[in-house]
Amino acid sequence: MAQKTLVMGESGTGKSTSMRNLDPAITSIVNPVGKPLPFKSKNGKFTMLNNETKSSNIVSWMKGQVKAGKKILVVDDFQYLLSIPYMNRIHEGGWDKWNDFGDDYFRLIDVCAELPADVRVYYLSHCETLDNGITTIKLIGKLLREKITIEGLFTTVLRTSVIDQKYYFLTQNSGKDTVKSPMGMFEAYAVENDLAYIDDKICNYYEIGAFKSDEEMAARDQEVAGDVQKPDSKGRRARGTAGTSGSTGTTGSTRKTRAQVEAENNEKIGQYMEQVDKAVTEACGDREEIPFEEAAAAADTVPKPNLEKPPRRTRRERQEQTAEAAGNPLDKFMDIPDGQDEEALPMNPPEQSEQNTRQRRSREIQPTGEAPTETPPQEAAAGETAGRSRRTRRTR
Repeated sequence: MAQKTLVMGESGTGKSTSMRNLDPAITSIVNPVGKPLPFKSKNGKFTMLNNETKSSNIVSWMKGQVKAGKKILVVDDFQYLLSIPYMNRIHEGGWDKWNDFGDDYFRLIDVCAELPADVRVYYLSHCETLDNGITTIKLIGKLLREKITIEGLFTTVLRTSVIDQKYYFLTQNSGKDTVKSPMGMFEAYAVENDLAYIDDKICNYYEIGAFKSDEEMAARDQEVAGDVQKPDSKGRRARGTAGTSGSTGTTGSTRKTRAQVEAENNEKIGQYMEQVDKAVTEACGDREEIPFEEAAAAADTVPKPNLEKPPRRTRRERQEQTAEAAGNPLDKFMDIPDGQDEEALPMNPPEQSEQNTRQRRSREIQPTGEAPTETPPQEAAAGETAGRSRRTRRTR
């Protein structure tokens, strides 16, 4: 049974480019869409099967390449072996076509059981993020995802990633994807996206063919290891600056605070200014007036300091700064000694506003010929307090 490996990632993250260092003499590539390779091969042209999506033809071709002496088979754009047949039969109804898609896709993986043990097969595919937040291989429909876990058919599943404009293979599960690798195969969480290095690691781990020694692989591990910290359970990743043990770069475990970086930068600037003054004094002597050109030329002889970029404040640093500012407000002009309270100043009584009362006049309708009688305002006001007056009409 051949050793099969799945490499998944978004488009443009370095899947096809990872084949750049493979040996064309022992490598064959299945290219379903027939697109050109994104690199120039240094060792010759690869043997390729272009524009073929029928699984039976691909399986026969892979077996023929193994008989011809090929040891590495790469199936590039693996997801298009599902997508292209689906688009060709998009107007066809019924469930039979979905069964055909699943059967053809599974056959392309199951063929590894019929290949020799010294053959390595690499499947490069796009990925997708499900509703539960897990990033997995890109599929079509629910048949393959519900009935078969594709990643479960592989021992090694890698994922491409681009961090700080560098291309990596992620080798360990982050809790948000389906990445996995055998125990002890990869020490680093992220390695350079070099499929030739991955092939050497697999051959060394399983002792396939003329594999490289542990010492050779240990030296190679140091060269391709990326300084990328494994993300926590919430998906947050701490990144550091790669360097030797004497490097002043920050890492996830020895991170400098913003205040520390600013203090170091100020100290470097102070030392730089002292060296500039010393250089100007040595160049111009004790003259009272020094031409600007001479002083500038002397200052240019002093190397400029290498200042670090202050990092962003963490949440804890912001909270501490906020608490410190709240405990020592800037607008506090005078402190009151302990044990002494401010004298309570008398407060003015609240003003009582007089409510404007509206007076209403009430009158009775008099019979014809009689003069109407008006109620005085005082009596009308008193009547309103007792109740609203009722108008009456006399009949003749």
